Amino acid sequence: MQDPLIPGKFYHVYSRTVGEEILFRNENNYAYFLRRYSDFCSNHFATFCYCLLPNHFHFLIQVRESTNEAAALSAFSNFLNSYSKSYNKVFDRHGGLFQRKFKRKQIDSEDYLTAVIKYIHQNPQNHGLIQDFKKWKYSSYGTILSKSKTQLETNWVLDWFGGLEEFEKNHLLEEDNQIWIQELEG
Repeated sequence: MQDPLIPGKFYHVYSRTVGEEILFRNENNYAYFLRRYSDFCSNHFATFCYCLLPNHFHFLIQVRESTNEAAALSAFSNFLNSYSKSYNKVFDRHGGLFQRKFKRKQIDSEDYLTAVIKYIHQNPQNHGLIQDFKKWKYSSYGTILSKSKTQLETNWVLDWFGGLEEFEKNHLLEEDNQIWIQELEG
């Protein structure tokens, strides 16, 4: 099995649309995408953060110990297929929506884990979609700050950074971001 999703491991999972296709044409698409993700993936993955952008998405997940590699891959694949089928039907479209295979990178160090969380949240600003990533509506950053009820592992994320204040402060530090940008975008 190539590129497995191993139980207990953390992964940065992401995918992009084919060509110039827009993944989210309206507000409802963003919400529906997250509902489909929850429906197909919440039993298989703990989710720590995410960001949805017009033509791609990012998630930081940990494969649950109770899941096996085949079930994890199938869950994520079924999630993307479900969204694609609905999208194609609503927008009278045919063919694949996502590039051939969703990408995933196993998180292999604490520094990399911290960098991935920051990278995911800062992605809209890095792509020039917004001047301040903290204002992007389609990311987990605001949800984590609000401490509202969610399926995200917000307490874990806040603890990882040493609390809410450190979470916010750490997201603004630039010096270590550039170290990981090439790795994360590769």
